[in-house]
Amino acid sequence: MKERLKRNRYEILAVLLCLAVLCIFVSRKEGFHQDEALSFELANAEFNPWIVTTQPEGRLAKFVHNEIEGASFGETLGNLMDTARDVLENGRESKLLTYRADVYEEPVWITAQQFADYVQVDKGDAFSYLSVYFNVKDDNHPPLYFMLLHTVCSLFQGRAEAWMGCLVNLMAAAGVMALLIWSGRLLAQELGLGAYAGQAGILCAALYGVSAGAIATVLLIRMYGLLSFWCMAYFSLVLKKWRDGTFDRQNVLLILVTLCGFLTQYFFLFYCICLALAAGVLLYRRKRLRELFCFGRSMAAAAVVGVAAFPFAISDVFSSGRGVEALGNLAAGLSGYGVRLWAFGKILADRTFPLVFWVLFAGLALWGLWCARGRGKGQRDGGKTPYLWMLLAPPAGDFLLTARMAPYLVDRYVMPLFPFVILAVTLGFAAVWKILAERHGFLAQKPFLQLCWGMALLLQMAAVLRYDGSYLYRGYAGQERLAEEYAALPCICVYDGVGYYENLPEFTRYEKSLLLTLEQLRDREDKESIAALDEVMVLMKPSQAYAWEDVLEILQKQYGFSQEASWQAAGAHGDRLVRMGKGE
Repeated sequence: MKERLKRNRYEILAVLLCLAVLCIFVSRKEGFHQDEALSFELANAEFNPWIVTTQPEGRLAKFVHNEIEGASFGETLGNLMDTARDVLENGRESKLLTYRADVYEEPVWITAQQFADYVQVDKGDAFSYLSVYFNVKDDNHPPLYFMLLHTVCSLFQGRAEAWMGCLVNLMAAAGVMALLIWSGRLLAQELGLGAYAGQAGILCAALYGVSAGAIATVLLIRMYGLLSFWCMAYFSLVLKKWRDGTFDRQNVLLILVTLCGFLTQYFFLFYCICLALAAGVLLYRRKRLRELFCFGRSMAAAAVVGVAAFPFAISDVFSSGRGVEALGNLAAGLSGYGVRLWAFGKILADRTFPLVFWVLFAGLALWGLWCARGRGKGQRDGGKTPYLWMLLAPPAGDFLLTARMAPYLVDRYVMPLFPFVILAVTLGFAAVWKILAERHGFLAQKPFLQLCWGMALLLQMAAVLRYDGSYLYRGYAGQERLAEEYAALPCICVYDGVGYYENLPEFTRYEKSLLLTLEQLRDREDKESIAALDEVMVLMKPSQAYAWEDVLEILQKQYGFSQEASWQAAGAHGDRLVRMGKGE
């Protein structure tokens, strides 16, 4: 181990320095996108996947708390066995399937502790993976990522902070960089760039680690960082098996990586299928038929195990709202496809390299092509073509499918492609430099190469300094501090859709909170629970459906409040907070 660490000290140093840069950005993250807050809830709310304003405790959560949990492990186990026996004997008439939650006719007050239970883990529900499994079955995503997030939260109980969610992404980013080093070296050697293999591997990792794409991937507390790792791991395994000719043996790790990718995000199938098809065609053309059969068998085994482990995937893909939407986008054919391709292409370019880098790389590539004109005619590729196909074709196919089927034109859906773009560009850069060095011998000298690598890295680092702030939600910390200052007060949140998810950290501080729409506030029957208050904090989400004045007017005329202080939260989510009371 000591010898291995010494041999790879520069690679390890590069990864650690990149992680340090990423950690700086993690430390600056203050708020959450509503999907990020939902990640914590799906991971940590015990059998209670959704916050429903008229049903604070879900049906399954209530059943578990009242009918399953006992004073001891033995009692709990006995209750589980009785429930299983009841389901087997009575089916749809069993107590579990006929159990009802407490559902109210209009939104009710939810306490700070109840909100904390939604997003945090305590001693009673730590390492409760069955809860995570049941939570995500009602979502449109498989469970693996949320189980990992739940593990982190179980180790650091009583909190739900940004760094906890980003920790999973940081580990995934470290894995991606390690695989970029390995695959960059292998590809450089197999593509005839052996003299640049060591530098190319390190440069791939460094250029990815300090890219805007890696920063966004780490900051977004969703499954896309982990998905990037599984795509890179699958690619690296296929490369190794192609080189070693081992598709017909020792495929357990390949099956496991495929399974983990599927159980992380269904979009993994885009890349997996594209690479599997590319490798399958290449195996067939090279007459490696036994390997082709064993490879196909391994992929089939991963599919069977994946569906058996999470059968809800079938309904997620083919009948859920999000699945039907994606399939509908695919059925739309070329309608609007150009706009989507342009949008995702721009995201891919912006998140991988700054514009000046792309311009310089294009200029260098044109220079290299000019110097290489007339070369290579009649020469065989020496086995390079399969590696180029496996490097370039699957990300291209993934991009085309994602651009057609993704529900929104946002960067998260192409995050797994960032490392592949950087890997391809870095290897292209090395190939062009080799051509130029053969034509202009002075460029082959080590100082010139190091200078060029260094300039590329500096350009990438300069782009980091201008990072656009996505997923940081700067300014939200001020709202949290305000909530701590007025923690003794109740809070009324007026929202549209499910915008209140962005503010879950605040609701864990206020004494209790009431979440409702403008119509529910105006037409509320239980006016007494609001009118009886002497003072209240009012959180108003930005909305096209109502104006701030509408909310204040209802609270003044119907409930007798007057405005005491007001804060406009300019950062983060654009919320407005008003303290109202009934002082004389």
